[in-house]
Amino acid sequence: MKDWLKKAGGWPVELETKPDMEKCLERVYAWYEGEILDRPPVRFTRHNAEFEVVDTSGRTWPSLKDRWFDAEYQLEKLAKEIGTKKFLAETFPVYWPNLGPNVFAACYGCPYKYGETTGWAEPMFEEWPSKFPVFDWNSEYVKKLDELTDLAIEQGKDRFLTGYTDIHGGMDLAAAFRGTTPLLTDLYDEPEAVRAWCDFYFEDFTAFYDRYDAKLKEHKQLSVTWLNIPSFGKMHVPAEDFAAMISTEHFLEFARPNIVKECLHMDHNIFHVDGKGVAVHLDEILSLPKLHGIQWVQGMAEDLPILQWIPLIKRILAAGKGVVVDLTVGELEPFIAEVPPKGLYLCISTDSQEQEQEIVKRVEKW
Repeated sequence: MKDWLKKAGGWPVELETKPDMEKCLERVYAWYEGEILDRPPVRFTRHNAEFEVVDTSGRTWPSLKDRWFDAEYQLEKLAKEIGTKKFLAETFPVYWPNLGPNVFAACYGCPYKYGETTGWAEPMFEEWPSKFPVFDWNSEYVKKLDELTDLAIEQGKDRFLTGYTDIHGGMDLAAAFRGTTPLLTDLYDEPEAVRAWCDFYFEDFTAFYDRYDAKLKEHKQLSVTWLNIPSFGKMHVPAEDFAAMISTEHFLEFARPNIVKECLHMDHNIFHVDGKGVAVHLDEILSLPKLHGIQWVQGMAEDLPILQWIPLIKRILAAGKGVVVDLTVGELEPFIAEVPPKGLYLCISTDSQEQEQEIVKRVEKW
């Protein structure tokens, strides 16, 4: 174990499926600290790629929710993937207990629906209540997340990392309860109610996060979630997708204060900037405390290819923050020609292990 990993509070992490784990963690920690070891970190996948997998098990369930709640099935699916895949570069074998992006809202009693690849909350407030709902620690969602986490820790051992679920707080949580359009009007008509809600939920947010962080730390697990970038401390992916629809003034008034509190509670933060609408607030995001990087999600259609966003990426790098960025294989060479390697964390979708090996060799020469 390297001295600087020990200083970071690290411990030996050995996985049968990832023999170069320690070296990869060195690259990740160099990236967290704004440095570069021998090359930028590279993850061989792209944002949300895991949700495109079609179920071929032949199993049936009474409902989609039952499939999402089938803990044994979820872990078996991961075991099949691990058994046939070699995890090159900074591609880590991770299972994160996933019950959809609004599961935190569901734990308050918000009606929750499941589709093939995601879940969503249905608004429960026609108007802001005089008394907010109480977080239900006996909720079926908390119990299922406990089961998924405990089972993954037990089955993972030396084979994969167990992560924690996606947690959306702030204005995204308020939008789950009120609906997007009503919440937008609330910013003008009911600002005190919105502020009160944002102040109310935060204690539950930290307790919910810490519940699963404690489970992981008890078993010497790294802190990791859907972004697949681990930490020995508390790693978080703050997000505010609702910010794409509001002014900078409203972002500063309603959204940023709670994002600041979320960041201060953590050791490593990578902000999820979901497209150009959220990027309107980039200066305000870059000024967040304890922010180590930005995950830039450029969107689809006219927002592709990535090369048009190089000025934005350079702007983030110039602010001293790292950038997690999705690339296609065909974009790699022109991207390398335009952007310096320091501060970059690449996520690349590939077709074969041979292609991945060639990409690693190319990135090493960057």
